[in-house]
Amino acid sequence: MSRPLRLGTRASKLALAQSGDVAAALTAATGREVQLVHVSTEGDRDRTTPLTAIGGTGVFVSALRDALLADDIDFAVHSYKDLPTAPAPGLTIAAVPVRADTRDALIARDGLTLEKLPAGARIGTGAPRRIAQLLAARPDVVCVPIRGNVDTRLGKVTSGELDAVVLAVAGLARLGRDAEITEALDPQVVVPAPAQGALAVECRTDDAELVNLLSVLEDPGARAEVVAERSLLAALEAGCSAPVAAWATARTTELTLRARVASLDGTSVLTDARTISASHDSLHTDAETAGRQLAADLLAAGADTLMGRTA
Repeated sequence: MSRPLRLGTRASKLALAQSGDVAAALTAATGREVQLVHVSTEGDRDRTTPLTAIGGTGVFVSALRDALLADDIDFAVHSYKDLPTAPAPGLTIAAVPVRADTRDALIARDGLTLEKLPAGARIGTGAPRRIAQLLAARPDVVCVPIRGNVDTRLGKVTSGELDAVVLAVAGLARLGRDAEITEALDPQVVVPAPAQGALAVECRTDDAELVNLLSVLEDPGARAEVVAERSLLAALEAGCSAPVAAWATARTTELTLRARVASLDGTSVLTDARTISASHDSLHTDAETAGRQLAADLLAAGADTLMGRTA
């Protein structure tokens, strides 16, 4: 009998829910038992400092990757949007499972929508992408930096400290708390983060048997969407501190990528899109090309300036 596979995961409720879903799917598909192994990350230990000040979303990833490379765990599950765009030597994304809802969610007092919030309403979010787009849609609201787990953030609305918070629909759904969403924000109004709603199943590149085993979880459409969005992000040389949004939708032989770059105050916004047709076999490669090409278009239109850099 093969030993249980060791799945490394952060210990937050959301990370455990995501990892548990992947573990159950893998066991159902292959019969292999999976054991969850808790790994503490810097992002979990420091819950007060803004992410942009302690290294960006990568602070949730490095400890898991160190554990993989040390053979303390066999594979890890990440929220794909937390991964740096640069590849990690010695590691591979063996599977991108079916993607969840990509949209952002508004959870507001009294069941209010973004349009119905009063002038001066305080909305909790620390993401530059969300801040820029919220202010572009509602320049009369106030965005308040916020960190902490889902319970902490939602509690600030319940207590009256904030009028609303913005979180990912996918995370709330995975926690069974999507009934608390007062509005799933239209992705044409608030374009999602690159790879939002997607999971990355990562293992060591040289573990060919496990790479093959994990491939049963792969969804080619989700992979193509994430590749397009993240190749755009990489080409823009943007991270979590830049107000960059990207949203791809893949069909069997077609992919549409929409992107937005905004100034942090929401007063200047660049939005563009590109649709490609490709065979099923080349969709992954063509998605990467589409991301780079759309990034070039945005840079030519002045995206560098909006991201706070000189061209």
